[in-house]
Amino acid sequence: MALLKPFSKLPCLNTANILLVESEEQFQQSLADTLVEETAFTVNVRLAKSLPLPMENEESRPRIDLVVFIINLTSELSFQSAEVSLKNLDPGYFLGKVCFMVTNARNASVPTERLDAVRKLAASLHCPMLFAEDQTPDGVTNATERLLTILKVAAGFVPMATALYLSNLTRRTAPPDIEQPSFD
Repeated sequence: MALLKPFSKLPCLNTANILLVESEEQFQQSLADTLVEETAFTVNVRLAKSLPLPMENEESRPRIDLVVFIINLTSELSFQSAEVSLKNLDPGYFLGKVCFMVTNARNASVPTERLDAVRKLAASLHCPMLFAEDQTPDGVTNATERLLTILKVAAGFVPMATALYLSNLTRRTAPPDIEQPSFD
């Protein structure tokens, strides 16, 4: 089980590849169905419960342009699975090719500590964190539009913009109460 590397394969013409990682697969399939309806370019969606990916399809697997970790805040397992899976990504992915999509943030039963833990994780890795409503078709459509915007940049379809530049614009900044490493 090797690390997933962002630049180990050549990109395909007018094709973007996105990997959706969700341990419970509740939101993953509806998001994937909506993503493949994109007509301006071809979107290939890969689904995984966790990383690392199996080695048997390694040679036929396309280059992954964007990795999205879908975290359901009502499930502690979802957050733990994302944390463990992050260790199986090459550090090159954290240069604008990883984002977190959080669902059920409005649920009253969600402990605030879990949301804070996801915020800290996204801030520490300098990755964008998107919130999505997974219960309605409009929520899925809005989440898809936001992901497609990031995917276009990550796949290199937007002139004069790079994934690292977009990552700097959209990353989750750390709240003042999060301990930041000192560079003194």
